[in-house]
Amino acid sequence: MIKEAKISSIVSLYPLPQYVVVLEDLEKTKLVPIWIGVNEGNAIALEMQGEKFPRPPTHDLMVNILKELGARIEKIVVNDLRENSYYAILYVSLGGKTYEIDARPSDSLALAVRVKCPIFIDQKVLDKCPQITTPISQDEIEKFKETLKTMSPEEFFKNLQQGPAPEEPQIPNFGNPGSEEEENDEDDDEEGDDEEKSR
Repeated sequence: MIKEAKISSIVSLYPLPQYVVVLEDLEKTKLVPIWIGVNEGNAIALEMQGEKFPRPPTHDLMVNILKELGARIEKIVVNDLRENSYYAILYVSLGGKTYEIDARPSDSLALAVRVKCPIFIDQKVLDKCPQITTPISQDEIEKFKETLKTMSPEEFFKNLQQGPAPEEPQIPNFGNPGSEEEENDEDDDEEGDDEEKSR
């Protein structure tokens, strides 16, 4: 089962060359932080801010190629979390057929904000986050963003394994650990993707 989500916030970890993009399910019961590289973070943040460029950057180029070929991104799904790395799938329709394409969450989200397609999170990923008993407030999100600036993926992973104490507030103790899958870093050195590894 999958649940629809949205980008709740994107946080720069400057001076580190990293961002944390935070996904929130529409029921406001989970926050899922994903550490990503600075190039992908910029691609998401600038598009969300409405920034346009005279020549198409990488993700705009991908969108243009798909459009010219008559293909459409139907949705993206953050579908797994294994060994502290997130995975995602792009669902692309072409010629009456839907293709499932393995992708990193950062690239998937950069494409999703451009084509305005739905974002989903698999339930098995959400199950690895402690439940939030009340809707997430804006104040809680701001506190969570501040916590992200001082915590490493490893600290989130440790908190996730231990689980929050029942009597303690859920924020900022909840969250999924880590970064996204780094399997293809060799092909993306020029994009600075090797900075996406968990610290």
